[in-house]
Amino acid sequence: MRPLYLLSMPGGGEWLWILIAIIVLFGARKIPGLARGIGQGMKEFKDAKDGKEGDKKEEKKQAD
Repeated sequence: MRPLYLLSMPGGGEWLWILIAIIVLFGARKIPGLARGIGQGMKEFKDAKDGKEGDKKEEKKQAD
């Protein structure tokens, strides 16, 4: 067995099992909120990486 094979991305069957595990762990009702939180976190990270966080703070100060 080659070591690179162990590091490859999951295939279709593995993704299905991962999805089932997430549904079992979090419940179907909490998944949209979980996905929303992950999306907001990713957006904040991207904005901070691009330097947009300072712009938002300046806009809030000017609005006050």
